[in-house]
Amino acid sequence: MSDDIRDHISAADRGGLGERMGMEWLETTPERVAARIPVAGNTQPFGLLHGGASAVLAESVGSVLANLLAGPDRFAVGIELSCSHHRSAREGWVTATATPLAVGRTLVTSHILVADDAGRPVCTARLTCYLRDADAT
Repeated sequence: MSDDIRDHISAADRGGLGERMGMEWLETTPERVAARIPVAGNTQPFGLLHGGASAVLAESVGSVLANLLAGPDRFAVGIELSCSHHRSAREGWVTATATPLAVGRTLVTSHILVADDAGRPVCTARLTCYLRDADAT
């Protein structure tokens, strides 16, 4: 993991949403980024994993992937997230894995699979990030 990405993840988790959700980073390469969260503490009132928790996890791994692909003088910002929820989770962990769908000069689109401990799809998502110049305001 590069120092830039390590700093990005550290800053995002330090007192942030990822830390409050119990997010753990598993893999960070330009080909694949994975992280997981526990279901416990990230549920809606009926005890099921909250769809918003799946979305946060998906956007987190997709954003890190886009930043890995952005290059040294650019950074990625999310501009569109689409999630389809397939099944519920009541316990254990869910793991999100992001892989690139399309990498261009100004956009990176990622496919993200959120799966339960048995490997069953809980959610699939697509994230598109805009690549900005680091010196742009």
